[in-house]
Amino acid sequence: MDPRVSELFGTGAGLKSGSQGLGSGAGNGFGLGLKKPGSKSGKKAKSRSSRGTKPSNNPPYLPPEAEEGNIEYKLKLVNPTQYRFEHLATQLKWRLQEGRGEAVYQIGVEDNGLLVGLSEEEMRASLRTLRRMAEKVGADITILREREVDYDSDVSRKIAEVLVRKVPDDQQFLDLRVAVLGNVDSGKSTLLGVLTQGELDNGRGRARLNLFRHLHEIQSGRTSSISFEILGFNSKGEVVNYSESRTAEEICESASKMITFIDLAGHHKYLKTTIFGLTSYCPDFAMLVVGANTGIVGTTREHLGLAMALKVPIFIVVSKVDLCPCGTVERTVRQLERILKQPGCNKVPMEVASEDDAVTAAQQFAQSPSITPIFTLSSVSGESLDLLKVFLNILPPLSNSKEQEELMQQLTEFQVDEIYTVPDVGTVVGGTLYSGICREGEQLVVGPTDEGKFLGLTVCSIQRNRSACRVLRAGQAATLALGSFDRSLLRKGMVMVSPQMNPTICWLFEAEIVLLFHAKTFHKGFQVTVHIGNIRQTAMVERLYGKEELRTGEKAVVRFRFIKHPEYLKVGAKLLFREGVTKGIGHVTSLQPVSL
Repeated sequence: MDPRVSELFGTGAGLKSGSQGLGSGAGNGFGLGLKKPGSKSGKKAKSRSSRGTKPSNNPPYLPPEAEEGNIEYKLKLVNPTQYRFEHLATQLKWRLQEGRGEAVYQIGVEDNGLLVGLSEEEMRASLRTLRRMAEKVGADITILREREVDYDSDVSRKIAEVLVRKVPDDQQFLDLRVAVLGNVDSGKSTLLGVLTQGELDNGRGRARLNLFRHLHEIQSGRTSSISFEILGFNSKGEVVNYSESRTAEEICESASKMITFIDLAGHHKYLKTTIFGLTSYCPDFAMLVVGANTGIVGTTREHLGLAMALKVPIFIVVSKVDLCPCGTVERTVRQLERILKQPGCNKVPMEVASEDDAVTAAQQFAQSPSITPIFTLSSVSGESLDLLKVFLNILPPLSNSKEQEELMQQLTEFQVDEIYTVPDVGTVVGGTLYSGICREGEQLVVGPTDEGKFLGLTVCSIQRNRSACRVLRAGQAATLALGSFDRSLLRKGMVMVSPQMNPTICWLFEAEIVLLFHAKTFHKGFQVTVHIGNIRQTAMVERLYGKEELRTGEKAVVRFRFIKHPEYLKVGAKLLFREGVTKGIGHVTSLQPVSL
């Protein structure tokens, strides 16, 4: 991580004039538009329709087709033999498996990425064949977009980009987690309310009322806790939410893909809750919401810095565009672009102004961590809200099926993030299954306690997204009912692991850190709040190796000691610490285990 990312964490640091331009720039990635990110869609249309220009001698290319992954190039699929059809269906099944239920087919493209295109008749025949292939493997297809290829040819030739999504079986829908960040009053909860309830806001915050968990949140209109909201998409790409009086169970049954939004607090006094949500719930992506009327104020820069420090891919939504003139919206977007292009960020902003841009943004965003899509929308008028839905519908998972399989082969490890007592059910814990598989009736051990011990328990039942589930797989978030297990023995930051595992418990650990911001000097004896995954505890600096003290931007290997109780840690885990304005990041390099 570039130490200059500390600019995002500094207090009162204004925008620098003369911001840096893009470095080497991002390639066109997988967008068929073949345009620079951030360019207006109108320019592209004009250049294509302009007459009298000679066709380009350099035909457009996509990157060559990869053996792995969920993207398949097909020149044409016209009247295949039965043997060829069976082979194509098997190939589709493999691509769906690679994309965990989703695949993208580029029709009219050679394996080397050359955009050849097909005639109207060949394209219709190819799409009919693809639809038959999808039906055979239990999937549906959605045509994302069609493009004309107009080089060195008088005949109109087209390319089609098609999303194939498998109808879910055994309740295993594709689940992506999106952390929602942004300054207080930027419109985060309202936007989530509009997306998940299917009803526009009235301009006075009605849409967000269903998201609040506490009375004081309803009274103040400000989120202070972490809440979860779900938005589903069926196999045809249609939105499935709480409109039409659906329950959470019905949404899970109807959806092939589920977006779980983690609504985090925007106010600075709830920063520890926001950091816990980012480190503990392992979000796949982060959505930074910025009010068009206020611009980049308050905790916006800090939240952006946190997401970057934890290497969470981020996209930006500029909300409340109905409240201000176009010039103000444009000024906010330009301000965001300047920050994203700064050396500490090195991002490539990409404005999304059309459905075509949304498709390109979703594909490039998942492939290149430097691309940052920017949406401008309104939760009151609904302006450009559909573009965000198209983006979320197409957004692919970051991990492939192979990585998922490897995690599932490991021993069970479940991180405890929330603890409840439910009438007639007993003690319930919420969290994420980091590795392995968890089933109803499974025997696990939970800990460490203050004495560093692990206690046995039984998983009575499992719920995912508020609907019953028999099997939990690695990477999935859920709540587990533990029956009569004593709640007072549990705390956030514990893990539930397989009895066969020999968990590493420690009081002392070493980490390589970068001090992002500190007013004076960082030295031995300094106490900080440490965030490592679902762990949040005060730790003391016992030793700085090779240095007496640290200043802003400097690196060192530091030994920490937990103050209150031992914790379960792994070498390589990301670490984030803070105390007042002091902030730093790093990773765990070694442990000094407690002998049990």
